[in-house]
Amino acid sequence: MTSSQPAQFKSEITAMPSWLRRPIGRASELSTVQRIIKQRQIHTICEEGRCPNRGECYSQKTATFLLMGPTCTRACAFCQVDKGHAPMPIDPEEAQKVAESVQLLGLRYVVLTSVARDDLADQGASHFVKTMEAIRQLNPGTQIEVLTPDFWGGAGVGEAGQRQRIEMIVKAEPACFNHNIETVRRLTGPVRRGAKYDRSLRVLSLVKEINPHIPTKSGLMVGHGETVDELIEAMKDLRAVGCDRLTIGQYMRPSLEHLPVQKYWTPEEFDQLGTLAKEMGFSHVRSGPLVRSSYHAGEE
Repeated sequence: MTSSQPAQFKSEITAMPSWLRRPIGRASELSTVQRIIKQRQIHTICEEGRCPNRGECYSQKTATFLLMGPTCTRACAFCQVDKGHAPMPIDPEEAQKVAESVQLLGLRYVVLTSVARDDLADQGASHFVKTMEAIRQLNPGTQIEVLTPDFWGGAGVGEAGQRQRIEMIVKAEPACFNHNIETVRRLTGPVRRGAKYDRSLRVLSLVKEINPHIPTKSGLMVGHGETVDELIEAMKDLRAVGCDRLTIGQYMRPSLEHLPVQKYWTPEEFDQLGTLAKEMGFSHVRSGPLVRSSYHAGEE
């Protein structure tokens, strides 16, 4: 980082519109969650991604756990999570630690997500299932949503391996299966390095093929230079593979190492996008500047 970059980043933050500024939440609620997860050396995307809604979600007894460590094997240009080709081995006690944390926090709805682990034979699919089983043993009344990577990778694996991994999780019957396409087709390359637009649509399509009764969900970030027409096309593509639920939120640049924001969409524009999504048939839509993948997930 050059000497001028900190000043540049500070000016970008200062220029952020008022509707993106909000209090982080009650310190007591934040510290309770932070203490429990730090004691067990586990992670939440709420903290790793510095989500602006974490105080609100914690107070509503929801949280999103980040499985398989804090280091991702991909390098998406929008994401706050650390990147690296040699992440730590999976903690064999992580599933139990997450289950105990859910119990201690009294969580009624849990979202399990993970970094991409292209270094693992099954990309971490079995670890999702193991964690779901551990949570249910200690918290039989807690619902579990999964927010997964695309499970694509490994020499000679391709579509057959992707289906096998997704089927493993679908058979564990999550309350909702979420996979984000994040952005429109044209911008997938620069925004989601290592991902493919149609590959992500296939994840959602496979879930419905395997079990049409499990709700599917996806998310879009705006602010990368997409147009309304491109967003409408993406929504139509999601509906074409049976996607039931949709979140739409504003991209906010985590650092100068990440992609710059091309546009701050207004609350009114988010309302318009949300209306369009509902008209297309999505059963649940969350559209707003601070909406993230798991925002109010338990209300669905």
